[in-house]
Amino acid sequence: MTLGNHSTIAEFILLDLSTDPQTRALLFVLFLGIYFVTIMGNMMMLVLIRVDSQLHSPMYFFLSHLSFIDLCLSSVTVPKMLHKLLSQTKSVSVEGCLAQVFFVFATVGTEACLLAGMAYDRYTAICHPLLYGQIMSKQLCGGLVWTSWGVGSLDALINTLFAANLDFCEVHLMSHFTCELRSLFPLSCSEVTTNFIVLICSAILHSLGTLILIVFSYAHIISSILSIRSTTGRSKAFSTCSSHLIILCSFYGSAFMRYIMPSSGSSLDLFFSVVYSVVTPLINPLVYSLKNKEVKTALKKVLQKGLHLK
Repeated sequence: MTLGNHSTIAEFILLDLSTDPQTRALLFVLFLGIYFVTIMGNMMMLVLIRVDSQLHSPMYFFLSHLSFIDLCLSSVTVPKMLHKLLSQTKSVSVEGCLAQVFFVFATVGTEACLLAGMAYDRYTAICHPLLYGQIMSKQLCGGLVWTSWGVGSLDALINTLFAANLDFCEVHLMSHFTCELRSLFPLSCSEVTTNFIVLICSAILHSLGTLILIVFSYAHIISSILSIRSTTGRSKAFSTCSSHLIILCSFYGSAFMRYIMPSSGSSLDLFFSVVYSVVTPLINPLVYSLKNKEVKTALKKVLQKGLHLK
């Protein structure tokens, strides 16, 4: 990767979330707790799906990859944030910043595609239950996952390569707690119009492509649920989708506001970044485990086996 001419600026200074030592200490404890629960929750989902044969279905295949992506996304952003809260050094090299930009962009893009694939899985399960096993074959599920990783990584690579050719000089204070593509543009002393157009086009194409599949899937899902006469049947059908809908609203809402809407440079930008990069990876395993009987049953089995071994 060509890093362009960065001779005038070798590093950026990241924004401190607070100048008050006590507040920073509280934030450190808060984000450390969130990170710990995120790691444990997603690791739990990965282990349960791996060891319990009842969870070897397409839905949980996608969910295991979602947990892995959330582990990656959280580990790209939160440890660096924790380090900055404790350290007196707030700087990050240009190369290090670009590397973080790539990994954040890649994981976010991959998760967007994967959530769309999960929506299609729910559509097939509810609207075509008799053909579910045939439609959601191992080949299709694997293809959707690898396509998600490919599209997310390619999107990130294109945008990062364009950002790598920017020149940075004079202003090097980044108004953000982590390196994001949108935060780099105000720091560049070269023309960023092309970069901004590439970002917006890729974000719109990425979001439109996934949202079309999601809207198509849930339009048919809602239609099928409303046609069910039994109240119990409606409730059961809706419960299989409610967890996914919660994650969709949380992730897409915050990521859309951060990457497509104009950057205000205010605390709202920080809020949206925290939601999609810190909060969403935390709530994913909690929502799916607390609202899913099969996951809770699998967890009980694992715990009982562990107790018997002792």
